[in-house]
Amino acid sequence: MTSSYRINYQLRAHKRDPLIEFIKGLLLTPFILHAKPRKPVLNSPHVGGHESINTILATGTGTSNVNHDDGNDYQEEEKPMVDANLQRYLEIMKSVEVMIEEHRRKAVKGVPEHSRLHRIVPSVATFFTPLPLEAAFLVANAKHSIAARRFVPPSFNDIRRILNTAQVMAIAPTLSLITFDGDMTLYDDGTSFTENSPLIPLLITLMRAGLRVAIVTAAGYPGDASKYEERLMGLLRVFDQQKLSEKLLERFYVLGGECNYLFRCGWKKSDVTGESVVGLTYIHPESYQPSDMLAWKHEEIQELLDVAEENLKRSVSAMNLKAMILRKSRAVGIVPIGGAKIAREQLDECVLSTQQRLLEYQQMSGPSKTAIPFCVFNGGNDVFVDIGNKLIGVQVLQTYLGAAPEATVHVGDQFLSTGNDFATRSSCCTLWIISPEETENVLKELTPLLTIPAEDA
Repeated sequence: MTSSYRINYQLRAHKRDPLIEFIKGLLLTPFILHAKPRKPVLNSPHVGGHESINTILATGTGTSNVNHDDGNDYQEEEKPMVDANLQRYLEIMKSVEVMIEEHRRKAVKGVPEHSRLHRIVPSVATFFTPLPLEAAFLVANAKHSIAARRFVPPSFNDIRRILNTAQVMAIAPTLSLITFDGDMTLYDDGTSFTENSPLIPLLITLMRAGLRVAIVTAAGYPGDASKYEERLMGLLRVFDQQKLSEKLLERFYVLGGECNYLFRCGWKKSDVTGESVVGLTYIHPESYQPSDMLAWKHEEIQELLDVAEENLKRSVSAMNLKAMILRKSRAVGIVPIGGAKIAREQLDECVLSTQQRLLEYQQMSGPSKTAIPFCVFNGGNDVFVDIGNKLIGVQVLQTYLGAAPEATVHVGDQFLSTGNDFATRSSCCTLWIISPEETENVLKELTPLLTIPAEDA
């Protein structure tokens, strides 16, 4: 099955976001009560009760007195209905907007659990900025005709896109760091950046506007810039062709292995030709990792991965999966062999059972060992356990680059419970997309709101 199908499957009801479901439920009420299909107004006397059923049957069709000259069989109430629906939807979005702002005020006081929104949606995350949902709904309605729809109510994807637009509006004036997932965010699953990607000019615009741009990916190649350069070849080649300055290139970073391997973009001498080319340079951990990360012991990391590997092997055997174990220095996972496709339910079983096993292992280890953070996630056709996670990755970049949570946004497609973008919600603003095309759309909303200094234009 395609990656698009995978993502859309993940958005079904049993795995949806509680806040989005709450807003969807609120919008469903006016849709059911007011956005009714148009009523037929048949110009027949018997519609008003003037003829009985017996009379109709006796005369054949009961249409002998119908005026066939009037072809308008429906009430013309379209525009008033649309305007009324729009007003009701806007009132709801404004109410949610107010609830979010109240939740933010309670969070500042240290009691977010006292907010009305928290009482209704206990799992609600932190909001680092206000969210202008009313204005964002107007933008979405202009694109997708939400208020004019009579048969299809506001959907999960409608609300997800509205939240994205609201977040873009709110963060644009203060944004300083934007991070991206790789697969299904910047390029299709398992592919690489191509030179003709429509995202490249948009990323360059972000850099010209003074933003730090970083790709935070699970792909882990310890200290090996060439592997990441291969995945980003099209992007780096365009940087080279446009002769971007070192000042601009230094605003682009790649953080691999969730949080373990940091690279900075810039001009460097090619190992093949000896010419100056755009590439990535490895930054040593001591330069950016906090002391608690540097304290992770190699032996304890390997012990954790040993436990994960043992559980993954057990899962492969128990479910007869056509998969092999792939072990790296800070990761272990299962990948299909022989072009096999693994059902997502089987992948989720591997994820959840391994999470449980690792948590049990850490609880049994006692205080003598460091509880090393880890991430277990379903990659679509594989499962991996990584040391660290993207929450730590984003926090590391924020500290290294001097970006506050309210000035940082992470763009990704894996914001479900088994995804590795989910954790970033605790450290920054987020944009939940499901394809590179949606990433392009949100960046087209964002870039006009940015100011580009004259020297970088």
